[in-house]
Amino acid sequence: MACAGRGWAAAPTAAAPAPACSRKPAKLTLGLASYSLRNFDLDKTIAMTRRAGLGHICFKSMHLPLESTPEQIAAAVEKTKAAGLVLYGCGVVTMRKPAEVQQAFDYAKAAGMTTIVAMPLPEMLPLVNEKVQQYDIKIAIHNHGPGDKVWPTPQSAYEKIQHLDKRVGLCMDIGHTVRAGIDPVETTAKCADRLYEIHMKDVTAATAKGKTTQVGRGIIDVPNFLRALIKIHYAGVVAFEYEEEANDPLPGLAESVGYTKGVLAVV
Repeated sequence: MACAGRGWAAAPTAAAPAPACSRKPAKLTLGLASYSLRNFDLDKTIAMTRRAGLGHICFKSMHLPLESTPEQIAAAVEKTKAAGLVLYGCGVVTMRKPAEVQQAFDYAKAAGMTTIVAMPLPEMLPLVNEKVQQYDIKIAIHNHGPGDKVWPTPQSAYEKIQHLDKRVGLCMDIGHTVRAGIDPVETTAKCADRLYEIHMKDVTAATAKGKTTQVGRGIIDVPNFLRALIKIHYAGVVAFEYEEEANDPLPGLAESVGYTKGVLAVV
């Protein structure tokens, strides 16, 4: 059989053995948005992340509360590292007032995180801009689709951050982006300079009524999207945010990860 992705070939003869496939999987970092495992405690979340074959994790507050003491944060970080996971970020964090902005940056600094996935109100952006310079931690503004009156699409955030520090960027949730009628491939190219996080999922329809589903079962052109990320040399994490089956998410999450890895092996 020829290398996957290059079509079928005639069976090799004994005189002409098939060459070994030399294609290497494309280099994208895959991780987990821990909201996927929101009904499980920290220990189970770490174990399930490893079982899904992921090495990076972004904590939602139910796994490490924003109000945690430095000692509690240090203990959670050590537990995560001991399991072989990279704790690179947190979110989605709401930022409606200055105290919430300050809390998020202090929390991320204490945990050694490099990225905060956030939904700041537009009036918080000047303070956010100040804090990214002070802490050298990136902010990735998350879009939430048609029902979000503030950040429905990546473009709605992109146009408001162009004058800000380069560390203020985007978390593109590709499911919500497609539900808002926006092409994530085109968005990847146009917003490449500010794209710091991806929330990876699939949806059943490119409308507000679209529901999330396992990656590969919906209508998103995942191979083309992954090619777009590779083309711009995307250096952030592709974080799976699996929202279905909250009490039994591992099968669907593992299927999504496996499908994505399979695509990356041939794109």
